[in-house]
Amino acid sequence: MRRKFATVLRTIAATLVAATAPAAPAGEATIRDPHYGDALFHFYQEHYFTSLTGLMVSQHFDRVRQHADEAEVLRGGLFLSYGLHREATQIFTRLLDGQASPAVADRAWFYLAKISYQRGLLPQSEQAIGRIGERLPPALQEERVLLQAQLLMGRADYAAAAKVLAAATTPGSRFARFNLGVALIRSGETARGAALLDELGRSAAADEETRSLRDRANLALGFTSLQDGQPQQARGYLERVRLDGMQSNKALLGFGWAAAEQQQPKLALVPWMELAGRDAGDAAVLEAQLAVPHAFGELGALGQSLRRYEEALAVYGRESGRLDQSVASIRAGHLIDGLLAVDRGGEMGWFRRIDRLPEMPHAGHLAPVLAEHAFQEGFKNLLDLLFLERNLRRWKDNLDALRDMLGNRRDAFAERLPAVRARQATLDVGGLAARVDALAAELARIEAQDDASALADARERELAGRLARVQAAAEHASDSTDSAALRERVRRISGALAWQQAEQFPARLWQAKKAMREIDAQLPQARARAEALARAQIGEPANFDRFAARIGALDRRIDRLLPQATELARAQQVEVQELAAAVLLRQKERLAQYSSQARFAIARLYDQAHLAADNRDEVSR
Repeated sequence: MRRKFATVLRTIAATLVAATAPAAPAGEATIRDPHYGDALFHFYQEHYFTSLTGLMVSQHFDRVRQHADEAEVLRGGLFLSYGLHREATQIFTRLLDGQASPAVADRAWFYLAKISYQRGLLPQSEQAIGRIGERLPPALQEERVLLQAQLLMGRADYAAAAKVLAAATTPGSRFARFNLGVALIRSGETARGAALLDELGRSAAADEETRSLRDRANLALGFTSLQDGQPQQARGYLERVRLDGMQSNKALLGFGWAAAEQQQPKLALVPWMELAGRDAGDAAVLEAQLAVPHAFGELGALGQSLRRYEEALAVYGRESGRLDQSVASIRAGHLIDGLLAVDRGGEMGWFRRIDRLPEMPHAGHLAPVLAEHAFQEGFKNLLDLLFLERNLRRWKDNLDALRDMLGNRRDAFAERLPAVRARQATLDVGGLAARVDALAAELARIEAQDDASALADARERELAGRLARVQAAAEHASDSTDSAALRERVRRISGALAWQQAEQFPARLWQAKKAMREIDAQLPQARARAEALARAQIGEPANFDRFAARIGALDRRIDRLLPQATELARAQQVEVQELAAAVLLRQKERLAQYSSQARFAIARLYDQAHLAADNRDEVSR
């Protein structure tokens, strides 16, 4: 059991670089292309699939020209979040080969470093991360530091990792300070690292996340002190860990071993007895089943020790049977079906929070399963495949609707075509052009001759006609005094009418020219519409045929992809179930080892008892 002390610190101090959620794009504050803004809107709503597909459509139609590089960075990041490393690498490499801005280039190098790290290409990742400049946004800068520290710790260069973390750590970055403390301890600077972790272990905690981090810091300090042979100091650290927290079982186990190191087995029994009564699904609880009889043996209570070892064997047997039940339930699909019932998220690319565990024979076995990174990634891939399957089925239904829409359009076109052709036959755009030319020539003559009467309105034309008739009648009348007076009145009225028309002539001429300009502008539009109408009569049926062919091609493509998605999802579910089962089977292997240790201890106790009995017999003889 004590051999595990050296690995506890390594387990609880693992620094993980985020790999599932794509980082937010750091574009300019002003969005100049609305379609790029639409992609960002869906991105920040965590609708990553909608954001990606909409962005790719906009790029296809050249709608994000003013954000071309930013759009490519966003697309590459989304590809990366879906695990499409090859496609993402091509995008970022293409950006770096071009004339990308320093900010875009820094993000491209960062993503290349991240891709290389995820694929296990650590030298390439280090080379890429070394090319990053000073233009990363704050969120990516913090992730770059963690990635660089992870790379350094991957080759056991803890001193360099601590230096990187120390340069970027701020008082508010609790997790970075925790990782810095662990890196300092593992690099040999135990005092500095312990001081940093001790500060975290004593800090006030307003939320569960901070309290959990505080427990981890104290647990790391406790086991570090045990490794350094300082059990009394280890007990002080471990006493700070909450009894109802996630780290309480490990803390109780460590506290017991610290007391055992001080040759105080009676004191060690206190935490170990508490731990032994907890859920046997936890590895620390299973170890406590061996630690308790060990402490009784150290106290000389061999009978109690033997009874406790036998109880431990019974616990291991029951837990092994429970594990068999959980493995059978997992392989029957109950775990995945339960998680899918809880996780009803619509889009792919994100493992959502699980607030309610699925119904299982022994729910306590789910914690180590759900904590496995391989299981989480496998389950996320399963969610993605199921989303793609649902998306294909939805588009299959949508294609039927599109066929109906296309059929309605065909029928409407055929119904309206005769009326349109009849009306088109009545239109003579060429004749209209000739009439416009004649009107333009007449207007030029009117302007040249100052022919105000030509622009008279209807009332004036009626009045002029009446005057002409009166004047004709007056001319044929006798030369009487009344006739002369009538002719004089006609002359005066005609002069007044001519004066009125002359006064209105400039305004009427301007209005006539304005109307001619509007006609000149509208005539090409009428000609273009007539040509478009003629083309539509020929081209629209061809468009209908093209749409029908495209719908048919998409339908055949969906028919080809849908079975593949269904089969892949089924195979992925089996793989995820086996990953979950493997976690519990490893627990069974540990149980087998614990059982062997318990049987060996029982045999040793029997040997001691027989040896003591033989010695008593010899003394009596």
